Amino acid sequence: MNQEIIIVTIDKDLEDLIPGFMANRNKELQLLQNAHASSDFSTIQSIGHGLKGVGGGYGFDRMSELGAEIEIAAKGKKLDRLKELIESYASYLSRVEIRFA
Repeated sequence: MNQEIIIVTIDKDLEDLIPGFMANRNKELQLLQNAHASSDFSTIQSIGHGLKGVGGGYGFDRMSELGAEIEIAAKGKKLDRLKELIESYASYLSRVEIRFA
């Protein structure tokens, strides 16, 4: 899997909010993985919808894109596609590097 660092530049005014924001995203990743393991499409769809809305507001555009894709795949109950997307999201979170400007 790609290990290239993803740099996201965020307004310095939001610096205090980002540690909690990222901690919540990592918690959601665990929830996504658990929901996938139990084929809980409703939970996956809900988390995907939330990611779609929250990422862009902080400058995490790829997070929003993945959230939208996760939501759509959950609606279609596409378990294999969801596995790929959740793995992509995990990879994204592990590679993102935040810089403040």
